[in-house]
Amino acid sequence: MSIEQSIVEGSERLGIPLSAQAVAQLMVYLALLERWNRAYNLTAVRDPEAMVVRHVLDSLSILPWVEGPRVLDVGSGAGLPGIPLAIARPGDEFCLLDSNGKRTRFLTQVVAELRLRNVGVVRSRVEDYQPENLFNSVVSRAFATLADMVAGAGRLCAPAGRLLAMKGIFPDDELALLPPGCVVVGVYPLHVPHLEAERHLVHLTPPPTPRD
Repeated sequence: MSIEQSIVEGSERLGIPLSAQAVAQLMVYLALLERWNRAYNLTAVRDPEAMVVRHVLDSLSILPWVEGPRVLDVGSGAGLPGIPLAIARPGDEFCLLDSNGKRTRFLTQVVAELRLRNVGVVRSRVEDYQPENLFNSVVSRAFATLADMVAGAGRLCAPAGRLLAMKGIFPDDELALLPPGCVVVGVYPLHVPHLEAERHLVHLTPPPTPRD
């Protein structure tokens, strides 16, 4: 099966039909990731077929829970899950936040080559980032513990917004350490085509911001 066929088949199994343009953009993204990976070591996954499953389809699996119009990808790394989500949801505005210069250079190149007008790249530590407007959804993939995500990125989420953390196995230990006032809306098993490993999405509401 070609990379294109893998993307189309996998996204259809997720119930997320992609336009021909979106499939083409995802193929270019994976080609860029493979090329930059040789110098920058952006991901441990080297095989293009595995990248489709473990990066593209894994990222797209959370799309039904992502609420726009403003979405923040915290600790975006190689652009995961932000780039695949932004390609699949061109009507929403995505911000990719990472503190590492090599990663943000790669992300800037991806945005330029794919002409992603709905994506901005910010190089900053999450605790230093001061956006003009809050985000409807704040997503993370292997960024930090749930408690650390709430502490660092909770303030960036709109009061009625969603904190969405991608995890592997069911995160019992992390859930037990969440701060007071942080509501767990749900923990959803994710079914990623051709991936046997467990995946879960934790949906939190941010704790109330203390008033001065």
